[in-house]
Formats: sequence, C-alpha cells, structure tokens
Amino acid sequence: MSRICALTGKKALVGNRVSHAHNKTKRRFEVNLIKKRFYLPEEGRWIRIRVSAQGLRIVDKLGITETVKRARDKGYMK
Repeated sequence: MSRICALTGKKALVGNRVSHAHNKTKRRFEVNLIKKRFYLPEEGRWIRIRVSAQGLRIVDKLGITETVKRARDKGYMK
C-alpha cells in the first residue's frame, strides 16, 4: 500500500541527509500517516482512511462529509 494521504494527496519528498563533514546521501521525508475510522452519516457507514496529520486538521475544520466530497472530486479516493 502506498504511503499517500487519501484526503490531501500528500506523499513522500526526497532530500539529502547531510553529515557533519557535509557528505550528502539521499533520504526520504515520509508523510505522517494515521489509520483512522470516520463515520459518514449520509451513507450510514464507517470508512477507514489512511490520513495525514494535516488531513485530520482539515476534517476538524470542514467536517468529514465535505472533506470526503473534495477528496473524491480531486480523485484522491473512491
């Protein structure tokens, strides 16, 4: 399963790990993903989503119904 947020579409970034001697090697900045269950009252069912910490803040602000609607419009989830 890919490490992509289902609500925001966030995914890992690539950067450099820099040592004290300033040697650079590639590394990945992973997304802070959490498996979370949400209840959709319109559909009358629970859904389980892998959502980022930023996605949880968006759900708190807009509500789960509006957030899922926007994510489906953008193609982040089914």
